[in-house]
Amino acid sequence: MPDPEEFVVTPYEIKGKIDYGRLIEQFGTQELTPELLAKLHHLAGGELPPVLTRGIYYSHRDLGPLLDGYANGRPFFLYSGRGPSGPLHISHLLHFDLCLWFQKRLGVPMYIQITDDEKFWSRPTLSREETVHWGLENLVDLLALGFDPKRTHVFFDSKSIAAMYPLAVRVARKIPYSSVKAVFGLQPSANIGWVFFTALQTVPAFWPSWAEGRSVPCLIPCGVDQDPHFRLTRDIAEGLGYPKPALLHSKMVPGLLGEGVMSTTANRADDALFLNDPPREVERKLRNAFTGGRATVEEQRRLGAVPEICSIWALWRTRFAPSDREFEEITRTCRSGELLCGDCKAKLIERVHTFYDEHAAAREKAKSWAESAIVTAPPKAL
Repeated sequence: MPDPEEFVVTPYEIKGKIDYGRLIEQFGTQELTPELLAKLHHLAGGELPPVLTRGIYYSHRDLGPLLDGYANGRPFFLYSGRGPSGPLHISHLLHFDLCLWFQKRLGVPMYIQITDDEKFWSRPTLSREETVHWGLENLVDLLALGFDPKRTHVFFDSKSIAAMYPLAVRVARKIPYSSVKAVFGLQPSANIGWVFFTALQTVPAFWPSWAEGRSVPCLIPCGVDQDPHFRLTRDIAEGLGYPKPALLHSKMVPGLLGEGVMSTTANRADDALFLNDPPREVERKLRNAFTGGRATVEEQRRLGAVPEICSIWALWRTRFAPSDREFEEITRTCRSGELLCGDCKAKLIERVHTFYDEHAAAREKAKSWAESAIVTAPPKAL
């Protein structure tokens, strides 16, 4: 029998019940402390977003030095990305929500990478036409969150390759094949695109430093599963004369079925809330979602529910209850048995419908500038 305490977290596989404390030890990262959050609160001049105050982001690499540099007049930029294999779901927005907050509060540039090449290499069932199509659709969804067109730049890998390749060449020379093989567990049957992809994923982390001819720090908010990619990036940064990117790691958003993280793999369509789900589908999925409720109404009134294992509570926690007062009231009444699961779901369904309507309107505006945000040429003649 497999050890129930064993779990796997890699960029390409997540399984088992994740022990996030053990991941900090295994990956060699640092805990996101109240002291660091207080420093960020001071620099931002206002309240922190819920994803930081509610423990959703919990780990980091070198966030302290990056914030100290910013306090002393050294600006930084943001980098995050998306591998397009289909429509976005709610958990895909987690890192971009935080990036948007940083951009609005600190005025920092944002670099988005759309890795249509990597998804083609890693998903044999996807065609090039599909990864390009979903790449453009995903990009519009992300920009519709409210990013500033003047401070937002996009690397769409297959469209930006002329811009990226000169720097990717230098990066690739620094990364041994043995390191890529060890970090990602590549098998002999893996196509060579997977091997080269780490060089391409590194490019945005160094791009402003390369373009401006000076050291520009980078902050990458990402799921903790993506940390292995950027360990390789950090390993070679100083050898190329660039600063190591700092990272902020989030926990994974639970799936609606209560069987792991929200995911689009393995035909788990009912496990995720997609941005293109029609209203009836949203309602159906949320009505059937796993909760921490009891078997009967009487029992729940008497014993209360367990919010920490509830997929509905997780959605309130990450996005749909921005007010701490509201979130604390949802949590309290859930735990006490005052709030029944059906009523909680009905309230969330209404909140999700409102967000989807607003997002659909914002998408139409984002379409007007999405293509122009894509970087297509290197910063200088090389």
